[in-house]
Amino acid sequence: MASSLTKDPVRPGTPGTGTTFFGHPRGLATLFMTEMWERFSYYGMRALLPLYLVAPGGLNLNAGTATAIYSVYVSLVYLLAMPGGWFGDRVWGPRKTVAVAGAVIMLGHLTLALPSSGTFYAGLGLVAIGSGLLKANISTMVGHLYDGPDDPRRDGGFTVFYMGINLGAFAAPLIIGTIGENVNWHFGFALAALGMALGLVQFLLGSRHLAARSSVVPKPLSAEEKAGTLRKAAVWAGIAVVAYAIVGFSGHYTLNWILVPLTLLGVIIPVMVLVNIKRDKELDRPEQSKMSAYIWFFAAAAVFWMIYDQGGSTLSIFADSSADNTVLGWEFPVSWYQSVNPVLIMAMAPVFAWFWLALNKRGKEPSTIVKFASGLVLVGASFFLFLAPLSIADGGHKAAAMWLVAIYFVQTVGELLLSPVGLSVTTKMAPAKYASQMMGVWFLAVTAGDATTGLLSIAGVDLNKNGIVAMEATLAVVAGFAVWMYRKRVKELMGDVR
Repeated sequence: MASSLTKDPVRPGTPGTGTTFFGHPRGLATLFMTEMWERFSYYGMRALLPLYLVAPGGLNLNAGTATAIYSVYVSLVYLLAMPGGWFGDRVWGPRKTVAVAGAVIMLGHLTLALPSSGTFYAGLGLVAIGSGLLKANISTMVGHLYDGPDDPRRDGGFTVFYMGINLGAFAAPLIIGTIGENVNWHFGFALAALGMALGLVQFLLGSRHLAARSSVVPKPLSAEEKAGTLRKAAVWAGIAVVAYAIVGFSGHYTLNWILVPLTLLGVIIPVMVLVNIKRDKELDRPEQSKMSAYIWFFAAAAVFWMIYDQGGSTLSIFADSSADNTVLGWEFPVSWYQSVNPVLIMAMAPVFAWFWLALNKRGKEPSTIVKFASGLVLVGASFFLFLAPLSIADGGHKAAAMWLVAIYFVQTVGELLLSPVGLSVTTKMAPAKYASQMMGVWFLAVTAGDATTGLLSIAGVDLNKNGIVAMEATLAVVAGFAVWMYRKRVKELMGDVR
């Protein structure tokens, strides 16, 4: 239990109550457990998703269409983090937004659990909407627990929080994946709903430990703004309903009428959001400079996630068809590969947190930009490694499971260099006007990366071909070296943030 891990506070005045969680504010335990259960539900369903899409007992789609649906779904989850952050900033406040989000996610998983293909995409949509509402706001509340950007525990706090994500992500494929693959797909989705229900109850019971500002709406909408927002939403919804009604009744509707617009939005919207924030005349000069630096981090993260998230689609589908999924003669479910990354995260995250702190005390900690560049090079190296099992499969043999484990290992090291640091630097560099929304901007980098993968799949590109994998790997390595070469300029733009 989270309460058993508490000890005396680090110092008087620590945000939260009089006890701490691993030396951090007590509210971190509440957010840690909430995110753990939410990620249990999300990653359990996600581990099943590509396998269910291609399975004869599932939707029986081809690999390209399954990859496109998976990529569009993941990109939509992160795309919706932006309006989710907006709701936290302008409508409900972070705490209420997270509570509503948990209920929507639970309803989405229950819809997926229904034995009907007609409700399947509706369930995916509900989970995506709820996840978007939750993601930006729960990370913002982690930031609220600390004494500003200069609190030395801040990066460590996000790393501990990140371990909660991966604890849920580790258990989910082993439990939900096993039930879904070996018993019934829809029973697996029902277990995901149970996981989210537990997370929601825990959040409601433990919310008293959160910072008071997590209940505050930073910039409430005026009556005029509310009316205008509702009017615009109604107009766009009406246009969509009319357009899809025409396509449907004319007999021309196919799945691409949904997939293509969503993937294009996943690429276009992140660019538009960054441009709009950068052009905001209300930002002062230091904030403008930090946003210029942030664009570098955003671009690096987009390339990283484009490759990294294929671990759940391209690599999973490859494992299903072309890998020898056995250990000492014992065959295990394909979804179990999705537990490799989180268990490595849990093993290595404390080591990384300690290592950064030790280097910081000696004045030798690498800058954020150097960590990002290293993460990009490593994710590129993981796909160069992927060429080996691809070649084995091309020769008519099954690739050993350890090839895939090695790929996930290299990607995990890259993730630890980039992802928790990216969450922290986003909260440090966020203009005050865009507090919760900037977490949504960070997640838009995932949207851009996954949307690019979706576009490639829709265009008929076989992502399991040697030439395509080599090209993606080269792109990441070159991008990493480019970021490293311009590190001094980026440091200047970051101002007082390190």
